[in-house]
Order: sequence, then structure tokens, then C-alpha cells
Amino acid sequence: MKKLLYFMLCMLPYIAFSQVQVIEFNANWNESNSVKWVDELTDCKVKKIDIATDSDAANKYEIVVVPTIVIYKDGEEVKRFQADISFAMKATKEEVQEAVDEAAMDSF
Repeated sequence: MKKLLYFMLCMLPYIAFSQVQVIEFNANWNESNSVKWVDELTDCKVKKIDIATDSDAANKYEIVVVPTIVIYKDGEEVKRFQADISFAMKATKEEVQEAVDEAAMDSF
């Protein structure tokens, strides 16, 4: 019984955090404003979508400005960070990581 409990406790972070996904939407014409630190986020899966080459994504995810960062938990949007009028992301890595952490902790 102790071994099973130990195994479950060790695996819990991987099970809980694997449900959080972060998607950065940008376009190749706005590469200079890509979010350089998005790949450094922890406890989530990170994906990047170029809406210039995947035009359906802009409509499907209701992207109105790039870059946009959207956090999903179990496939549901929980938080969205959008660029300002100059197409630059104003949200910080710390703000986005905090939102990821909050989404991950909702599992407990």
C-alpha cells in the first residue's frame, strides 16, 4: 500500500499539469514581436500557431490581435493575454506563469 501511495504522489504533478496548455498565436509578419519567453513556461504544454499560415485558427480561436497568448485547462479557455495596439505583448512571463499555476492548482 505504501508503494502505491508513493507512486501516486510522485505521478500527481504530471497528471495534474498535463491538462494545462498555452498557445501563442502570432503571424510571420509580426515575428519581431513574438513572445520569446513562452517556451520557458513550466507545468504546461506550449504550442505556437502562425495565423498567417493557418487562417482558420484566427477565426476558430477569435484572435483579433497578435501576439495573443491563451491558456486552456481541459480544453476550456481560462485566461487570455493580448498585445497592445503596437502588436507587442505587455503581459510578463510572471503574469502568464501565475495564470498557468492557478489553472493547474484548480485540479486539487
